[in-house]
Amino acid sequence: QVQVVESGGGLVQPGGSLRLSCAASGSIGSLGAMGWYRQAPGKQRELVATITSVGGTVYADAVKGRFTISRDNAKNAVYLQMNSLEPEDTAVYYCFCNVFYKGQYWGPGTQVTVSS
Repeated sequence: QVQVVESGGGLVQPGGSLRLSCAASGSIGSLGAMGWYRQAPGKQRELVATITSVGGTVYADAVKGRFTISRDNAKNAVYLQMNSLEPEDTAVYYCFCNVFYKGQYWGPGTQVTVSS
């Protein structure tokens, strides 16, 4: 089985920063793209950022220039550095990992709240 664990969420003021971490463990033969979704109450799920196995990145327009995604292949980990946070960034953030020949796995989510 594959386990995905997230950490780093919390409460910050507008303009603040948070760094989310996610690590996959278990029966992982090969990791493909990893990334982050987010979903706020009453809103549709949004793909925030993805990063391929070789480092290519894609960002949602809403976070481009403020968020940075990175990965550590040796640790099966993916990170999301979030700067200049806005109230609109408030959501539950979910990590996903694509495992070749197994499928896509998600973490339980971590709450990010941006409020003054």
